[in-house]
Amino acid sequence: MNVSNSGKVILITGGGSGMGREAARRFAAEGATVALFDVNVAGMAETVGTFDSIHSWTVDMTDFAAVCAAVRDVEEKHGPIDRLYNCAAIMPFGKLVEQDNAIIHKQMSINYGGLVNITQAVLPGMLERGHGDFVSFASMAGIIPMLLTGAYTATKFAVRAFTETLYHEHLNSGIRFACVCPPAVATPLLQQGRDTAWPKMLEQQAAPIAPKVVIDAIESCLKKGKFFVYPTRDAKIGAIMRRLLPGLIWKQIHQVEGF
Repeated sequence: MNVSNSGKVILITGGGSGMGREAARRFAAEGATVALFDVNVAGMAETVGTFDSIHSWTVDMTDFAAVCAAVRDVEEKHGPIDRLYNCAAIMPFGKLVEQDNAIIHKQMSINYGGLVNITQAVLPGMLERGHGDFVSFASMAGIIPMLLTGAYTATKFAVRAFTETLYHEHLNSGIRFACVCPPAVATPLLQQGRDTAWPKMLEQQAAPIAPKVVIDAIESCLKKGKFFVYPTRDAKIGAIMRRLLPGLIWKQIHQVEGF
């Protein structure tokens, strides 16, 4: 158990399922007060369960005014936010020219726009206080694009670039930044991809990792001051391969997908 989280106020977006739920329950068990933001009311209720220290707000992450109002409410009721976990995302797949136009824009509005909104609502207070943890969830999809995943991948490239720039704009601010780049994680988010257009490449990869592996890696990197979080050895190798041999990766992708 991480006793350093005891007494902290931790805000988690996308707290109604998956990674957000896993993190919320873990931090609450460690003695933190946890605030959840999501549009999934039933999911947040399930996350809360029997924990008295987990509280939920129904928030559309694409609505900046609503996000700011909810952040103010959290801090008025529970105190300054010590840590942000931005997990909110959707992941429908498909060929870019065929995918519904509104779905492509919706992914960018939630996955990237939601990050922009929560950043401008939470980070100024952290900067003023001179401490805090800012954890942004990109993905290996934000490093290695694949066929059929273009819209989702574009959002995660944006998340990675935004978070990296944010980190460098606030060096020595007292804020610990982390940009998390996991491979497939065993959460309900994967089902959105499976229900739309699941790439064969993803079937060839290792089984999805447990959320706990990702959270452990984040905690370790925050303590060590490492910005990029690669939870597995394969993720680290993938990031290096993408940088050094992008053409080879694309060749393999085309061979596997068959087009």
